[in-house]
This record gives sequence, structure tokens and C-alpha cells, in this order.
Amino acid sequence: MPRLKKASKEDIEIIKEAFQEKYSDAVTELNYKNDYELLIAIILSAQCTDKRVNIITPALFLKYPSVFELADASLDEVKDLLKSCSFFNNKSKNIIKMAQSVITNYDGNIPHIQKELMKLAGVGNKTANVFMIEFEGANLMAVDTHVFRVSHRLGLSYEKTVEKTEAELVKKLKGHDLHIFHQAMVLFGRYTCKALSPDCDNCLFPHVCKTKKSFKPA
Repeated sequence: MPRLKKASKEDIEIIKEAFQEKYSDAVTELNYKNDYELLIAIILSAQCTDKRVNIITPALFLKYPSVFELADASLDEVKDLLKSCSFFNNKSKNIIKMAQSVITNYDGNIPHIQKELMKLAGVGNKTANVFMIEFEGANLMAVDTHVFRVSHRLGLSYEKTVEKTEAELVKKLKGHDLHIFHQAMVLFGRYTCKALSPDCDNCLFPHVCKTKKSFKPA
């Protein structure tokens, strides 16, 4: 395959302008009422669709409305509620451990600091960043499969890993709108620039796109 061109400075400005215009008010499609519900929904959404998570969480939150109930939950009962979610065994263990840690270390309050969030079970860099973007409007970039694919198709990054892709996006999209670009690329990748059969007829910038090839992080 021929070497793909990187987005030029002009391309980047076109991308930023289009995303800001169309997605400036975009928010996550995960359903939640508070920071506790948001954090759990994000943890469950790893390698699982938001639609599936939104089907699962009402019963989970009804039975365990806060970290205090979840911390004392039966693992088997939580697994039963999450059984239609990908990797439900590990996710069930992690959200219980997360709740226990929040009680022990944060007096039952979900921390709103990125580094503190990452100390919780099931919370990595991406999950912490998504939480901070959504709940705090933080000027951060989070890279999921959609962001990874879109950024590579547009020539914003050809890095192989999520971490390096995030760093390159932060550098190229620098400013106070990183949270907008995260939400924009998630929704654009989910509904238009799809992994299979991308809807190129409705692309925001067909003149900027470098390839229809799909990309997955290493």
C-alpha cells in the first residue's frame, strides 16, 4: 500500500472548523444521572456499544444506586445483570472494586481528578479522560476505536497505539476545544466514517480524507 499523506495545516484547519460547526454541543450517548452512573457506564462501554450499555444500566443502577450498595454487592448478582455486556466477568469485578475503593479512599465521592480516577479498578487513561470530558468539560482528548479510525483516515495520525495517537492529536488539534473534537470524532466515526461501509457521500470533508482503509490500534 502506498504511503499515506499526513494532513496538512490547511487540512487540519478544515477538519477543526467542520467539527466545531457540527458537533460543538455534542455529548456522550451514554445515559446517566450523576457522576457515579457516568463512571460505571464508561467502564462498561469498553469494547461494548453505548446502546447495549444503556439497555443494561437501568436495572444495575436501580439495584445499586450508589457506591455504598455496589461495594457490598454479590459478584454473581452483578455478573447476572451484566451478562449481555462484553467482558462482563472482569467488568463486574472491577466496578465492585471501584466502589469499595471510592468508599475507602474518597469518602464515597467519585474523584474528579484524572490521576485519582486512574487509581480505580477498571479505569485507565481513556476512561478517566472520557469522564473528565463529559462531566467537567475538561480540555482533554480520549481515543477510542472511532477516534483512532477517524484520525488515521483523515491523516491526523498514523501512530500504532492509542497513547501515541492521543499525544499527536493533542499536538495537532491544540486549543481549548479538545473535548469537542473527541465527541465529534466519536459520533462521526459511529455514524458516518464507519469501520465497514463508510458513508462517504455524507462525509464532512471528502477532499481531506486520505483513505477508506480501516485502522485498529495495536
